[in-house]
Amino acid sequence: MTLYNSLLKKREKISVTGLGYVGMPLAVLFSEKVDVIGFDVNESKVELYKKGIDPTKEVGDDSIKKSNVYFTSDESDLRKAKFHIVAVPTPINLDKTPNLEPVENASRMIARNLTKGSIVVYESTVYPGVTENICVPILEEISGLKCGPDFKVGYSPERINPGDKNNKLENIVKIVSGIDKDALHQISEVYKIVISAGVHEASSIKVAEAAKVVENSQRDINIAFMNELAMVFDKMDIDSTEVIEAMNTKWNALKFSPGLVGGHCIGVDPYYFIYEAERLGYHSQIILSGRKINDGMGQYIANATIKKIIEANKLVKSANVYIFGLTFKENCPDIRNSKVVDIYENLKTFGITPKIVDHYASKEEAKSVYNIDLTTIDKVENADCIIFAVAHDEYKLMDINEINKMYKKNNSKVLIDVKSIFNVDDLEKNNIESWRL
Repeated sequence: MTLYNSLLKKREKISVTGLGYVGMPLAVLFSEKVDVIGFDVNESKVELYKKGIDPTKEVGDDSIKKSNVYFTSDESDLRKAKFHIVAVPTPINLDKTPNLEPVENASRMIARNLTKGSIVVYESTVYPGVTENICVPILEEISGLKCGPDFKVGYSPERINPGDKNNKLENIVKIVSGIDKDALHQISEVYKIVISAGVHEASSIKVAEAAKVVENSQRDINIAFMNELAMVFDKMDIDSTEVIEAMNTKWNALKFSPGLVGGHCIGVDPYYFIYEAERLGYHSQIILSGRKINDGMGQYIANATIKKIIEANKLVKSANVYIFGLTFKENCPDIRNSKVVDIYENLKTFGITPKIVDHYASKEEAKSVYNIDLTTIDKVENADCIIFAVAHDEYKLMDINEINKMYKKNNSKVLIDVKSIFNVDDLEKNNIESWRL
């Protein structure tokens, strides 16, 4: 009996290591068809899942409660599974080089509990060659087993879009790859159990690894282009939003917009590609340039804010500034690599300590990760300047009169609209001086 059939008949189990924004939805989806062990080293997170609480807001509390996932932080439970999926984060170090420690540690844990006939599939974003050159040797050395005859390995890059309720995991084509044809076939069949959009079988693991970093690098470059245009248009006194609206009337416009580029994918993955390219003797030009532009947007927005405050005849150091939004993208609680923090830190260099509002973000996480004390929207008052940094739906629906009440009375009002949420004419009618990217 194949592993595919054994899983469907629930004679074997799937394990998912790393229960974050990628692993948890995958575990829940698979649990609708097969037995799943959901493993994470974070015991407090596992306890939340056991209680039916979804801190990621990706599938919701009800789905967690109804799921049949066996949540655990005991690595010995991994021994009960035959198909292992690794979905741990792959961040970067302070010097922008890849930090492979999470994926290496996950490999060690699985290796300690690996049995003959198992398949290990990595979903964590890496540069081409990591799975075969770094992960496989760890699996072999610790388990004492041989990749090929004793166990199989594959790579299937995660493609989930946090906060997106339309493009769900099961509706996105899954790239799959394997160490050999047999591994590719088995991995492909297993993912077809839950991915209704189907799978794309890559010819090699390296191709699949490369496809993932290229996907996000391409988006990063396109956004960097729009950011550069926005900065130039600002000097030309041209509204970049109006330019984009005009440009998008053509059928082949790419419809990218300027903005902050953070998070655990687009703001990180290009550095994995750059690192491996430079290790092989090629110095990236386009990708690295795009990264530098996008990494500098927080400072650029902070400087534009200071300029606008001065133009409004306000004292910079005594300005009462609020930032709406901390998460790296809209309608999502994920604050990893948030570039809103760059705005915050750069404003502090001018003597301003902004107050940040974001009901999606965890107060505890904001404090522990960035040492930021989040406030609530009902406490926003006597503002000199409000920066709308993230386009949460709740902010888009805010009434101008509601916003007006948040400013100091009988005083000039400044609004920085990073995501072009508001109508400029409406703001002008309410005597709000605005700037948008």
